[in-house]
Amino acid sequence: MATQKAAAVAVDFTRIYSSLGLGKETISSLQAFRKRHADAVRISTNQSTQPTTVDFAHYRSVLKNQAVIDEAEKLVKDFKPVTYDVNAHVKAIETFEAKAVAKAKETETKIDAELKTLEQTLGDIEQARPFDQLTSEDVAKAHPRIVEAVETMVKKGKWSVPGYKEKFGDLNVM
Repeated sequence: MATQKAAAVAVDFTRIYSSLGLGKETISSLQAFRKRHADAVRISTNQSTQPTTVDFAHYRSVLKNQAVIDEAEKLVKDFKPVTYDVNAHVKAIETFEAKAVAKAKETETKIDAELKTLEQTLGDIEQARPFDQLTSEDVAKAHPRIVEAVETMVKKGKWSVPGYKEKFGDLNVM
């Protein structure tokens, strides 16, 4: 029990929340669970320190009405704690846990996929040729619709690019 308390105290949850990149919903669920657990431990500790026996002899010497004491003693002796079926609560906890695990796995797959694409992009960037070494064939290979647009313009007899004069001005001297 002492080692569990030491382990619980040693865990830095704020660092875990930030380093694992958990979602807001997951973090709030974990914080709510930790609060409920701390409350349950506190209540359990308070209840376990309280005395559980009743000194009926003391009450017999203090009170005049012995019938009340006899009835109270009989009720205490006949008392049987009620047992509750906690299977519904356990099932709810298990479904919550299953949802949390499923969401964590889903997040893991999304992150893995994103990492793969980022690594591929980084590799492409590292292997790319400098801009001044590119040829028009390289650009056409990368973006085939540029070739299609140029072919369409040549078929229609358009030799100027729309918007070029507005952007760069007319370089004709005449």
